[in-house]
Amino acid sequence: MQYSFYFYFEGLISSAVVRLDSIEIYNTHEWITEPTVYFVCKGENMTVLPDVTKADTVYTFKGEESWQPLTELKSKKCKRCGFYEKDTFKSDDVFDEWEFCASDFKANGKYILFKEKELNVTFNCEECTSLPAGTFNTDTNNDNKGNKLRVAIIVLIVLVASTVTIFGLMMAYKYWQKRKRQQDQARFLKLFEEGDDLEDELELGN
Repeated sequence: MQYSFYFYFEGLISSAVVRLDSIEIYNTHEWITEPTVYFVCKGENMTVLPDVTKADTVYTFKGEESWQPLTELKSKKCKRCGFYEKDTFKSDDVFDEWEFCASDFKANGKYILFKEKELNVTFNCEECTSLPAGTFNTDTNNDNKGNKLRVAIIVLIVLVASTVTIFGLMMAYKYWQKRKRQQDQARFLKLFEEGDDLEDELELGN
């Protein structure tokens, strides 16, 4: 009964909150003022990380900060997210951008994002592992489905073309055989007629 309730409850979960456990940035891009580091997913409000001001320093969090949680992940959709640093004079600098999916999280509810010379981040999402399995749908998966469909269409076209070619060759071979028989018959009849003419000439000579 407990297992049935668990799986039923698990099926009801369609989203899960993501919190930031720790972050370390390896460089900053602002030389005059302290850097303003923020996290944002496409179509959502940015989350500024006010404590993250120095490079090569590991910042850890309890998950209870006023700006937590970072975002919420759905079971059927990944998000395009990233860490950035505000820039005073030009477009904001990018630490990293990636497709953020609930399936990224391990059984312990942790996900580590690492990009060389940029940052090292640990996320926490205990509910992500309880999302319905096999329902993740990303643009990449859609592209794969599209590629498979295109491959199937190409294979079908090749098979049809091969069948038509083979059928055409068979018909051409049969036509060649028929023409060859007709030519052989014509030569035989011609020889037969020439033999009759020769025989008639011999009879007349006698």
